[in-house]
Amino acid sequence: MAFMAVLESDLRALSAEARRRHPAVKDAAEHAILKLRTLSSPSEISLNEDIVRIFLMACEVKTVKLSVIGLSCLQKLISHDAVAPSVLNEILPTLKDHAEMPDESVQLKTLQTILIIFQSRLHPESEENMAKALGICLQLLENNRSSDSVRNTAAATFRQAVALVFEHVVLVESLPAEKFGSGSYISRTSSVTGDVNRSMNNSELDNNFVSRKSSLMKETATSSGKLGLRLLEDLTALAAGGSACWLHVSSLQRTFALDILEFILSNYVAMFKILVPYEQVLQHQICSLLMTSLRTNYELEGEVGEPYFRRLVLRSVAHIIKLYSSSLITECEVFLSMLIKLTFLDLPLWHRILVLEILRGFCVEARTLRILFQNFDMHPKNTNVVEGMVKALARVVSSVQFLETSEESLAAVAGMFSSKAKGIEWSLDNDASNAAVLVASEAHAISVAIEGLLGVVFTVASLTDEAVDAGELESPRCDYVPSAKCTGKTAVLCISMVDSLWLTILDALSLILARSQGEAIVLEILKGYQAFTQACGVLHAIEPLNSFLASLCKFTINFPNEVERRSGVLLSPASKRSDINSDQRDNIVLTPKNVQALRTLFNIAHRLHNVLGPSWVLVLETLSALDRAIHSPHAATQEVSTSVPRVTRASSGQYSDFSILSSLNSQLFESSALMHISAVKSLLSALCQLSHQCMLDTSSGFGPSTSQKIGSINFSVERMISILVNNLHRVLPLWDQVVGHFLELADNSNQHLRNMALDALDQSICAVLGSENEDHALSRSDDNSQDLESNETELRLLESAVISPLRVLFSSSQSIDVRAGSLKILLHVLERCGEKLRYCWPDILELLRSVADASEKDLVTLGFQSLRVIMNDGLSSIPPDYLNVCIDVTGAYGAQKTELNISLTAIGLLWTTTDFIVKGLSHESVEEKETEIMEVISVSNKMDGQNGEEQTDNISVDMNSHSPSANMVDRDKLIVSVFSLLQKLGADERPEVRNSAIRTLFQILGGHGQKLSESMWEDCLWNYVFPTLDRVSHMAATSSKDEWQGKELGIRGGKAVHMLIHHSRNTAQKQWDETLVLVFSGIARLLRSFFPFLRSLNNFWSGWESLLLFVKNSIFNGSKEVSLAAINCLQTTVLGHCSKGNFPTPYLVSVLDVYEVFLQKSPNYNGSTTIKVKQEVLLGLGELYVQAQRMFDDQMYKRLLAIIGLAIKQTVTKSDNCEAEPGHVPHLLRTVLEVLPMLRPAEHLSSMWLILLRELLQYLPGQDSPPQGEEEEAGEVSTSDHIPDVNVKMKCETPNDTASASVQKAELPSPTSSSAQEATVNIPSYLLAEKLIPVLVDLILQAPAVEKYIIFPEVIHSLGRSMTTRRDNPDDSLWRLAVKGFNRMLVGDISETTVDSGPDSKFSKPARLRIWKKVADVYEIFLVGYCGRALPSNSLSPATLKDDESLEMTIVDILGEQILKSPIDAPIEILQRLVSTLDRCASRTCSLPVETVELMPLHCSRFSLKCLQTLFSLSSFSDEEGNWSLTRSEVSKLVIMVLMMRCECILNRFLADEKDVGDRPLPTVRLEEVIFVLQELARLVIHSDTASVLPLNPHLRSTLAEGSSGKQPHLLVLFPSLSELVVSREGRVRELVKDLLKLIAKELTLEKVNTGC
Repeated sequence: MAFMAVLESDLRALSAEARRRHPAVKDAAEHAILKLRTLSSPSEISLNEDIVRIFLMACEVKTVKLSVIGLSCLQKLISHDAVAPSVLNEILPTLKDHAEMPDESVQLKTLQTILIIFQSRLHPESEENMAKALGICLQLLENNRSSDSVRNTAAATFRQAVALVFEHVVLVESLPAEKFGSGSYISRTSSVTGDVNRSMNNSELDNNFVSRKSSLMKETATSSGKLGLRLLEDLTALAAGGSACWLHVSSLQRTFALDILEFILSNYVAMFKILVPYEQVLQHQICSLLMTSLRTNYELEGEVGEPYFRRLVLRSVAHIIKLYSSSLITECEVFLSMLIKLTFLDLPLWHRILVLEILRGFCVEARTLRILFQNFDMHPKNTNVVEGMVKALARVVSSVQFLETSEESLAAVAGMFSSKAKGIEWSLDNDASNAAVLVASEAHAISVAIEGLLGVVFTVASLTDEAVDAGELESPRCDYVPSAKCTGKTAVLCISMVDSLWLTILDALSLILARSQGEAIVLEILKGYQAFTQACGVLHAIEPLNSFLASLCKFTINFPNEVERRSGVLLSPASKRSDINSDQRDNIVLTPKNVQALRTLFNIAHRLHNVLGPSWVLVLETLSALDRAIHSPHAATQEVSTSVPRVTRASSGQYSDFSILSSLNSQLFESSALMHISAVKSLLSALCQLSHQCMLDTSSGFGPSTSQKIGSINFSVERMISILVNNLHRVLPLWDQVVGHFLELADNSNQHLRNMALDALDQSICAVLGSENEDHALSRSDDNSQDLESNETELRLLESAVISPLRVLFSSSQSIDVRAGSLKILLHVLERCGEKLRYCWPDILELLRSVADASEKDLVTLGFQSLRVIMNDGLSSIPPDYLNVCIDVTGAYGAQKTELNISLTAIGLLWTTTDFIVKGLSHESVEEKETEIMEVISVSNKMDGQNGEEQTDNISVDMNSHSPSANMVDRDKLIVSVFSLLQKLGADERPEVRNSAIRTLFQILGGHGQKLSESMWEDCLWNYVFPTLDRVSHMAATSSKDEWQGKELGIRGGKAVHMLIHHSRNTAQKQWDETLVLVFSGIARLLRSFFPFLRSLNNFWSGWESLLLFVKNSIFNGSKEVSLAAINCLQTTVLGHCSKGNFPTPYLVSVLDVYEVFLQKSPNYNGSTTIKVKQEVLLGLGELYVQAQRMFDDQMYKRLLAIIGLAIKQTVTKSDNCEAEPGHVPHLLRTVLEVLPMLRPAEHLSSMWLILLRELLQYLPGQDSPPQGEEEEAGEVSTSDHIPDVNVKMKCETPNDTASASVQKAELPSPTSSSAQEATVNIPSYLLAEKLIPVLVDLILQAPAVEKYIIFPEVIHSLGRSMTTRRDNPDDSLWRLAVKGFNRMLVGDISETTVDSGPDSKFSKPARLRIWKKVADVYEIFLVGYCGRALPSNSLSPATLKDDESLEMTIVDILGEQILKSPIDAPIEILQRLVSTLDRCASRTCSLPVETVELMPLHCSRFSLKCLQTLFSLSSFSDEEGNWSLTRSEVSKLVIMVLMMRCECILNRFLADEKDVGDRPLPTVRLEEVIFVLQELARLVIHSDTASVLPLNPHLRSTLAEGSSGKQPHLLVLFPSLSELVVSREGRVRELVKDLLKLIAKELTLEKVNTGC
């Protein structure tokens, strides 16, 4: 073991030290080492005393080194329990001898050894050993020769030994182990509150012990207990200045002895309270000692007069009072009386401070103060010691006002509290003067007294909280219900303490609070205010509560009083009024004390809100002043000057105080939700009281004070609103009280107060109705029908109570602004929470109805705004029973005459209402839904004109997603009421209103027609639609045509100035016409959407006939707008349903009848209006045919053409047409031209193509009768396939079992060609023909093949005649359009038909021959006679001339490239004519003499060259050409012969001209022609078939055939002429001739052979 090794080492050291002078010790040590090796543990060592004795032997030598070694080893042995208890009798004498040795180290080792003995199992058990051990310590302590370190160590050792002795007593006597004191005075925390809290925690175990004290008291019987008792008696004697018999000590410092006693008293409470002998010693000896010490003359010198001794005495007394007052009542009463008396004596300041600190300790310890108050103040036979203590402390605090250095002392007090709050010990400077020390001492005394008072305050608060926790008192947070007097022990104690102490405490604390400015002390005192006030509130101590509140409120806000204001005014009598007013303003400065006081007040109000009751008035007055200060532009914190503007303050840090206080102010009233309902009513009563008081003052006052009073009223009102908002879950009991006050304010004569009341009502009503508590209340009671019924009753009462003030204000108030304000509130209510209303709709609607009858425009506007909110957003929340009322009220606003826009908007709201009604208000049962779905499917099928089986799958789900809320009858009634109102409004004298009503009526029907039943539709048609049309038509026909004057705007130059009215509505008739247009438009929409369904209604045919009659009358007699609307009504219906097959033939024929009758009678009407209507009719006819083609037969189509022809005839036969401007087609003819393309016959009307096209051909210029025999040839057209006569026979319907409508009408005579020619005479410059040709060409290209080729010759002939107009009218576009049309026809149609013109072609050869003859005629006449000519025109621009030339080139290209190169079926004679035509055109240049050719225009020569080029192209052949057909071969043969003759003629003519002109140059045209021919000859390659017709020698022909390589044999034909050109003067010609001769040599295979030379 380590211990054994250390012990052996010590023995070796001891042996080494004693080797020379003490051999016996050396030998014993070595022997002990050997002995030690045989031992293994400390317990074995303790059984063998040899080891211990060797160390005792070393100590007996009494040398320092050996003694130190020996004592050290003894300590180790004792610490390890290696010494037997019996050896103690030998050890103690040795220690006593060593205590007498002068060496300090030995003395210290001796003291250490004694302490170890007390701590080990060698603890002395006998009186003798105990006395010896303690005596050694006291001997060293009192020895004058002992050093300070030895003396201090001895004192500490004695103290620890005493503690170990009494610890042993506690252990042996089985006393409670816990300690009931800290062993020293309680350390102070940073605040008095902390001290009280700590004392409360320390008192819990004491209370437990006291409760079981009587059962634990016993007599001591153990030796240890007796030893402790003997020691206690000796210590008491020594403290009293006597001797200790048992310890054998004659004297000892009383201070030391008293300190030991104080230690024992504070740390071993259980020993004194349980062991009777100890209690007796305490009562008879120790208390007597302390009483004597307290009564001692304080002027004594020596140890007794020292402050430390006095402190120990006071601390011991304090311990006895705090720890043993329950058992030593008399002694403690004496002690307390003496302490209180000491505060009145003229003691040294330090002594007074000591006494005050003791009293403070009692006050801050709740247990002590409670026991003292219970044992003394509450006991009638005992002295009121607690009250005496408090008064004594208060007297010390009050003395500050009588001190000469009171200000310095208060500042020092504030500094001490500040240091304490920071945890810093307050101290003076080292060089402080005596005066400063005196001030500090006085301040210290005052601080201690203040802390004592605050301790009492916090103790009362803590005990009150304890009573609340124990259930003796109701918590202020709980709902307060006044109960009987409190009987709880703690509660009664608290009430007694408050009653006896509050006044004294309030006086002292208010004094210090008023005169102190330090933040820490102010905060601490305010905490005391808060704690005591809250305790008073919990205890329901009204007088102390109000007193403390009143005192606190005085420290919140400093308003300048009237004296200060008046003095301020008197100081400047000469100042201006504005300066006086400025001085009189409230310059409020909030100091930190004010801010802290306000916060304290808020804390109190939050804590005691349920128990303040009438005391709320005090709080509210202060809060009102605070609110006024917060919103005052002249308020500031102390650090900011009052002259600084508010904006500057807002940006500074100090202004955060205002924000925090404002937030606290608001939070206080927000917390009213946690109050009991009676407390809330008390708070509201206080607010009303404050407001009433200010209202009385404002009725007669004026100036700044009046504004302050209004500010207070505003504060009260705002806080009432805040309370309502935060108590919405229980608002009904509070509503009447709050709103009653608002109504009083609204009736006040002050406008500002009225506005304030209206705003408050607005906020309150919206807050109540907009809360979710109603929904929560219903949702919580869904499962309980009784609760649900009671909640509904409560909600009904609440809504009625909330809305009723608005009706009262509107009906009873005489002020317009108040009535308007009530309507504004209603508007806000509906906007914010209208969807939550349930039971107040009758009141709201009745109010709005009464507003509609008001004469004030502003009121009507406001009322209608509310109605708009209801109708737009609130219909879903209105019970179905009130919807009819909503509709009636809306109608009332529509009929009012005050504001036009309101009437118009009201009509729109009726539409919104209808949408809602149709979509449904709520869900029906499943069966009703299914039934309705089937009905809607049936109705929808009828509307679409299809069978149910076809349409069932396509029904829109959305149509049935909203089922009607009420049954069908109720829904229909609501819709009928809407229609009835709209019908009435449709007859309103104001055009805007009636137009809007009619428009809305038809929009409703059009939008929701699918959801209306058949009976509903019949009712709408016969009772609303047709009557409306009848009435409006009548008014339009009978209204005045006199022009109106607009509203008079003023007078200028003595004449009235009127507002301008547009000419389209400056008469009553025009405005009714506008209404009639809307009616027709609405009917058109209905027919377009629902015609198939409406056709199934009863008597609809009669309604249709009535409609046609109205339309016909409107077309003939109405204005242009009315006529067009009437036509559009029919057109919309026809176009919408004909294509679907939903428009029967009788209805179609009836429409044609109307149009026909109008066009027949239209010549009787003149003017632009009639022309516009005619145009619309014609366009309508075209669109009608396009949509209803399938319904037309041959007869109806002819009738349609006759109607169109009639319109053309009426137009072109008028010689004086006001619209026919020079160079322009009349408008009506333009419309005809637009319509003609629409009239393309359908497939089943193919036979009508000839009629249509021949009708159009009649209007081309110079049209003759067809050539003789053409009709017969046309009849010879045969078809390989029979084309049936498709004449669709439409079944005439007989709607509603009425007579069948007759389709047979008197046929109009078709326009003959003679009549057409006569008609076209009056149209200048063939304008009609110009516009007609493109239409004709388009139609002919679209025509079927059979009909096309029957009419083709006629069309070509007509186009050719039009092309020939170029000579007479070269400037007109007719010939150009004819050429383009001719080209289109040939390129797009003839070339395609040639593919089918083989042997099996369905077209006969005569017919084809006739076509080709016409084509050849046109080409021959136009190309030869009208192209490439110098025509007489000076008005054509160069661009036009260029375009014309291009057109000439194009027609030549088409002839050459598109026709002659195609495999056409033209006979050979036709081909010869076409080739001859090209040759004739190409010969123009060469046929002219050289003198004339110079005069030829350039375009003529270019045209000639173009034709010559075409001949070369037609005769040429290329290997790339893959379509060398028989026709192509024939054409090339014809062309090559003509071309060779033409080339020979040109070459010969060139030679002759060159000889004739001599030296003169040839004309450029002639030269260019020759060069062109030579170049083309060089490039020309011909086919072998073509070469076969060349006039060559047979031998040469056979030679060329054998060679088979020659492709230019045509050059051989021209060889003689080319040979003559070799001598031409033109170099370019010679070069080209040279090249051609080379080609001829090559053709003859005569090329030069290379011989190699």
